[in-house]
Amino acid sequence: MNTFLLLLIGIPIVEIYLFIKMGSQIGAFNTILLIFITAFFGVVYARYEGFNTLKAGMSQIVKNELPVYEIISGAALAFAALLLILPGFATDFLGLLIIFPPTRKLIFKKVSTKQKTNNKKRDFINGEFEDIEDENDRKL
Repeated sequence: MNTFLLLLIGIPIVEIYLFIKMGSQIGAFNTILLIFITAFFGVVYARYEGFNTLKAGMSQIVKNELPVYEIISGAALAFAALLLILPGFATDFLGLLIIFPPTRKLIFKKVSTKQKTNNKKRDFINGEFEDIEDENDRKL
């Protein structure tokens, strides 16, 4: 099954389930209030971390180095802020995991090692070639 379709259907189902469970435990008003509070503080913290990432990227540029980690980190922070704005507890939890620098580094390390192992399999390309001369090349 297509992963995007599975996420499109699965995430709202998980969020609705968590809304119902939390609403029955702490009440509907408190559940809605908690959703707004996590969205507000999550976006504020994402902005703070974004400015820190921007400062680190500028210091890398001043040193004439390419700020690769900062670029990836900035994109991850934007995605985390989007997750925090979306109403729901599962998306808020995932967004908070991405926002905090230690967990973000762990996620990047896992993804980068997975990419490196996949690229090692494709280091060599086997094939044959044939040198073809063009008639225009012979006349010169």
